[in-house]
Amino acid sequence: MSQSPLPQSVLNALGEIDTPTICNALEVVAPQRRATGFTVEPLVCGFPDLKPIVAYARTATIRAMQPAEIPAAEMREKRVAYYEYVASEPGPTVTVIQDLDGQNKGFGAFWGEVNSNIHKSLGCLGVVTDGSIRDLDMIADGFQMLAGRIGPSHAHVHLVDFACPVNVAGMDVSSGDLVHADRHGAVVIPHDVADKVADAADMLARREAVILDACKDPNFNVAMLKQAMADADDIH
Repeated sequence: MSQSPLPQSVLNALGEIDTPTICNALEVVAPQRRATGFTVEPLVCGFPDLKPIVAYARTATIRAMQPAEIPAAEMREKRVAYYEYVASEPGPTVTVIQDLDGQNKGFGAFWGEVNSNIHKSLGCLGVVTDGSIRDLDMIADGFQMLAGRIGPSHAHVHLVDFACPVNVAGMDVSSGDLVHADRHGAVVIPHDVADKVADAADMLARREAVILDACKDPNFNVAMLKQAMADADDIH
Protein backbone atom coordinates (compact mmCIF):
# COMPACT_ATOMS: atom_id res chain seq x y z
CA MET A 1 0.00 0.00 0.00
CA SER A 2 2.75 2.41 -0.96
CA GLN A 3 0.65 4.58 -3.28
CA SER A 4 -0.46 7.95 -1.97
CA PRO A 5 -4.16 8.32 -1.16
CA LEU A 6 -6.25 10.17 -3.70
CA PRO A 7 -8.12 13.40 -2.91
CA GLN A 8 -11.53 12.72 -1.38
CA SER A 9 -13.06 14.82 -4.15
CA VAL A 10 -11.89 12.21 -6.69
CA LEU A 11 -13.46 9.37 -4.66
CA ASN A 12 -16.68 11.35 -4.29
CA ALA A 13 -16.92 11.93 -8.04
CA LEU A 14 -16.29 8.26 -8.80
CA GLY A 15 -18.95 7.28 -6.29
CA GLU A 16 -21.60 9.04 -8.37
CA ILE A 17 -20.93 6.79 -11.36
CA ASP A 18 -22.08 3.18 -11.81
CA THR A 19 -19.50 0.45 -12.31
CA PRO A 20 -20.29 -0.30 -15.99
CA THR A 21 -19.74 3.37 -16.81
CA ILE A 22 -16.46 3.28 -14.88
CA CYS A 23 -15.40 0.35 -17.09
CA ASN A 24 -16.38 2.33 -20.19
CA ALA A 25 -14.38 5.34 -19.01
CA LEU A 26 -11.33 3.18 -18.29
CA GLU A 27 -11.39 2.08 -21.92
CA VAL A 28 -10.74 5.76 -22.76
CA VAL A 29 -8.15 6.69 -20.14
CA ALA A 30 -6.45 3.28 -19.80
CA PRO A 31 -7.20 1.38 -23.04
CA GLN A 32 -4.67 -1.33 -22.18
CA ARG A 33 -7.05 -2.43 -19.40
CA ARG A 34 -10.05 -2.91 -21.68
CA ALA A 35 -10.11 -6.67 -21.07
CA THR A 36 -8.66 -6.91 -17.56
CA GLY A 37 -9.11 -5.64 -14.03
CA PHE A 38 -12.81 -6.36 -13.47
CA THR A 39 -14.97 -9.24 -12.24
CA VAL A 40 -15.93 -11.65 -15.03
CA GLU A 41 -17.76 -14.34 -13.05
CA PRO A 42 -21.30 -13.88 -11.69
CA LEU A 43 -21.63 -12.54 -8.16
CA VAL A 44 -24.65 -12.17 -5.89
CA CYS A 45 -25.26 -8.59 -4.74
CA GLY A 46 -26.69 -8.47 -1.23
CA PHE A 47 -28.00 -4.93 -1.54
CA PRO A 48 -28.52 -3.85 -5.16
CA ASP A 49 -30.13 -0.53 -4.22
CA LEU A 50 -27.03 0.82 -2.48
CA LYS A 51 -24.91 3.45 -4.20
CA PRO A 52 -21.57 2.40 -5.70
CA ILE A 53 -18.67 2.09 -3.29
CA VAL A 54 -15.18 3.39 -4.01
CA ALA A 55 -12.49 2.35 -1.57
CA TYR A 56 -8.99 0.99 -1.04
CA ALA A 57 -8.66 -2.79 -1.07
CA ARG A 58 -7.86 -4.81 2.01
CA THR A 59 -7.18 -8.30 0.71
CA ALA A 60 -7.38 -11.71 2.37
CA THR A 61 -7.80 -15.42 1.70
CA ILE A 62 -10.02 -17.89 3.58
CA ARG A 63 -10.90 -21.58 3.84
CA ALA A 64 -13.94 -23.22 5.42
CA MET A 65 -14.03 -26.95 4.65
CA GLN A 66 -11.40 -27.94 7.23
CA PRO A 67 -10.43 -26.39 10.58
CA ALA A 68 -7.45 -24.08 10.78
CA GLU A 69 -4.13 -25.87 11.19
CA ILE A 70 -2.83 -23.47 13.83
CA PRO A 71 -3.79 -23.28 17.53
CA ALA A 72 -6.85 -21.23 18.49
CA ALA A 73 -4.76 -18.61 20.31
CA GLU A 74 -2.57 -18.08 17.24
CA MET A 75 -5.67 -17.91 15.04
CA ARG A 76 -7.12 -15.20 17.30
CA GLU A 77 -3.90 -13.20 17.01
CA LYS A 78 -4.06 -13.48 13.23
CA ARG A 79 -7.67 -12.32 13.25
CA VAL A 80 -6.78 -9.28 15.37
CA ALA A 81 -3.86 -8.45 13.09
CA TYR A 82 -6.23 -8.68 10.13
CA TYR A 83 -8.67 -6.25 11.77
CA GLU A 84 -5.78 -3.86 12.45
CA TYR A 85 -4.95 -4.10 8.76
CA VAL A 86 -8.55 -3.36 7.77
CA ALA A 87 -8.55 -0.30 10.03
CA SER A 88 -5.25 1.06 8.66
CA GLU A 89 -5.01 4.18 6.51
CA PRO A 90 -5.84 5.22 3.91
CA GLY A 91 -9.58 4.80 3.96
CA PRO A 92 -12.32 4.17 3.24
CA THR A 93 -11.68 0.51 2.59
CA VAL A 94 -13.32 -2.46 0.87
CA THR A 95 -12.41 -6.02 1.77
CA VAL A 96 -11.63 -8.32 -1.17
CA ILE A 97 -11.51 -11.95 -0.04
CA GLN A 98 -10.62 -15.00 -2.10
CA ASP A 99 -12.03 -18.35 -1.00
CA LEU A 100 -9.40 -21.08 -1.46
CA ASP A 101 -11.76 -24.06 -1.21
CA GLY A 102 -11.74 -24.59 -4.99
CA GLN A 103 -14.93 -26.14 -6.34
CA ASN A 104 -16.34 -25.98 -2.81
CA LYS A 105 -15.73 -22.23 -2.38
CA GLY A 106 -18.52 -20.71 -0.33
CA PHE A 107 -18.79 -23.85 1.83
CA GLY A 108 -18.70 -21.61 4.90
CA ALA A 109 -19.46 -17.88 5.17
CA PHE A 110 -16.93 -15.45 6.62
CA TRP A 111 -19.54 -12.72 6.26
CA GLY A 112 -22.64 -12.18 8.37
CA GLU A 113 -24.07 -9.95 11.07
CA VAL A 114 -20.99 -9.78 13.29
CA ASN A 115 -18.25 -9.36 10.69
CA SER A 116 -20.22 -6.80 8.68
CA ASN A 117 -20.67 -4.66 11.80
CA ILE A 118 -17.03 -5.02 12.81
CA HIS A 119 -15.81 -4.06 9.35
CA LYS A 120 -18.20 -1.14 8.96
CA SER A 121 -17.13 0.24 12.34
CA LEU A 122 -13.50 -0.01 11.19
CA GLY A 123 -14.17 2.14 8.11
CA CYS A 124 -14.90 -0.60 5.57
CA LEU A 125 -17.69 0.05 3.05
CA GLY A 126 -18.28 -3.50 1.87
CA VAL A 127 -16.88 -6.79 0.64
CA VAL A 128 -16.18 -8.41 -2.73
CA THR A 129 -15.67 -12.16 -2.36
CA ASP A 130 -16.08 -15.38 -4.30
CA GLY A 131 -17.03 -17.02 -1.01
CA SER A 132 -20.44 -16.93 0.64
CA ILE A 133 -22.45 -14.49 2.75
CA ARG A 134 -25.28 -14.99 5.22
CA ASP A 135 -27.47 -13.16 7.79
CA LEU A 136 -28.75 -10.83 5.07
CA ASP A 137 -31.50 -9.42 7.30
CA MET A 138 -28.96 -8.49 9.98
CA ILE A 139 -26.08 -7.01 7.97
CA ALA A 140 -24.73 -3.62 9.07
CA ASP A 141 -26.80 -0.85 7.52
CA GLY A 142 -25.29 0.43 4.26
CA PHE A 143 -22.63 -2.30 4.08
CA GLN A 144 -22.42 -3.64 0.51
CA MET A 145 -21.80 -7.32 -0.22
CA LEU A 146 -20.85 -8.93 -3.53
CA ALA A 147 -20.34 -12.67 -3.17
CA GLY A 148 -20.17 -15.94 -5.03
CA ARG A 149 -23.20 -17.30 -3.22
CA ILE A 150 -25.50 -17.10 -0.20
CA GLY A 151 -25.20 -19.88 2.37
CA PRO A 152 -26.43 -20.74 5.88
CA SER A 153 -23.30 -21.84 7.79
CA HIS A 154 -19.85 -20.53 8.62
CA ALA A 155 -18.55 -24.13 8.86
CA HIS A 156 -14.79 -24.00 9.65
CA VAL A 157 -14.20 -20.63 8.01
CA HIS A 158 -10.89 -19.05 8.92
CA LEU A 159 -8.33 -16.61 7.59
CA VAL A 160 -5.40 -18.09 5.72
CA ASP A 161 -3.54 -14.91 4.82
CA PHE A 162 -4.10 -11.18 4.36
CA ALA A 163 -2.48 -8.17 2.66
CA CYS A 164 -1.71 -10.53 -0.22
CA PRO A 165 -2.57 -10.55 -3.94
CA VAL A 166 -5.95 -12.19 -4.60
CA ASN A 167 -8.13 -13.09 -7.55
CA VAL A 168 -11.87 -12.82 -7.01
CA ALA A 169 -14.29 -13.67 -9.82
CA GLY A 170 -11.48 -13.13 -12.33
CA MET A 171 -10.40 -9.75 -10.92
CA ASP A 172 -6.80 -9.49 -9.72
CA VAL A 173 -6.48 -7.22 -6.70
CA SER A 174 -3.50 -6.13 -4.62
CA SER A 175 -3.61 -4.54 -1.21
CA GLY A 176 -4.25 -0.81 -1.56
CA ASP A 177 -5.78 -0.96 -5.04
CA LEU A 178 -8.69 1.40 -5.64
CA VAL A 179 -11.84 -0.68 -6.18
CA HIS A 180 -15.19 0.49 -7.53
CA ALA A 181 -18.18 -1.80 -6.99
CA ASP A 182 -21.95 -1.89 -7.31
CA ARG A 183 -24.64 -4.46 -8.12
CA HIS A 184 -23.02 -5.14 -11.52
CA GLY A 185 -19.65 -6.24 -10.13
CA ALA A 186 -16.33 -4.60 -9.38
CA VAL A 187 -13.35 -3.05 -11.16
CA VAL A 188 -9.89 -1.87 -10.13
CA ILE A 189 -9.21 1.76 -11.03
CA PRO A 190 -5.48 2.44 -11.52
CA HIS A 191 -4.33 5.24 -9.25
CA ASP A 192 -2.55 7.08 -12.04
CA VAL A 193 -5.76 7.60 -14.05
CA ALA A 194 -8.32 7.83 -11.25
CA ASP A 195 -8.61 11.62 -11.53
CA LYS A 196 -9.36 11.34 -15.26
CA VAL A 197 -12.16 8.77 -15.05
CA ALA A 198 -15.03 11.09 -14.11
CA ASP A 199 -14.32 13.45 -17.01
CA ALA A 200 -14.12 10.53 -19.43
CA ALA A 201 -17.44 9.21 -18.10
CA ASP A 202 -19.02 12.62 -18.64
CA MET A 203 -17.78 12.73 -22.23
CA LEU A 204 -19.17 9.27 -22.92
CA ALA A 205 -22.51 10.24 -21.39
CA ARG A 206 -22.71 13.25 -23.71
CA ARG A 207 -21.93 11.05 -26.70
CA GLU A 208 -24.57 8.54 -25.71
CA ALA A 209 -27.14 11.29 -25.14
CA VAL A 210 -26.94 12.30 -28.81
CA ILE A 211 -27.80 8.75 -29.92
CA LEU A 212 -30.44 8.20 -27.24
CA ASP A 213 -32.15 11.49 -28.08
CA ALA A 214 -32.26 10.49 -31.74
CA CYS A 215 -33.86 7.17 -30.79
CA LYS A 216 -36.74 9.04 -29.16
CA ASP A 217 -37.69 10.71 -32.42
CA PRO A 218 -40.86 9.02 -33.76
CA ASN A 219 -39.36 9.21 -37.26
CA PHE A 220 -36.13 7.51 -36.21
CA ASN A 221 -34.44 5.51 -38.97
CA VAL A 222 -31.01 4.22 -39.94
CA ALA A 223 -30.09 7.47 -41.68
CA MET A 224 -30.79 9.40 -38.48
CA LEU A 225 -28.79 6.85 -36.54
CA LYS A 226 -25.79 7.32 -38.84
CA GLN A 227 -25.97 11.09 -38.36
CA ALA A 228 -26.28 10.75 -34.60
CA MET A 229 -23.29 8.43 -34.50
CA ALA A 230 -21.24 10.92 -36.50
CA ASP A 231 -22.31 13.78 -34.24
CA ALA A 232 -21.43 11.73 -31.17
CA ASP A 233 -17.96 11.04 -32.51
CA ASP A 234 -17.34 14.79 -32.69
CA ILE A 235 -17.80 15.13 -28.91
CA HIS A 236 -14.48 15.11 -27.04
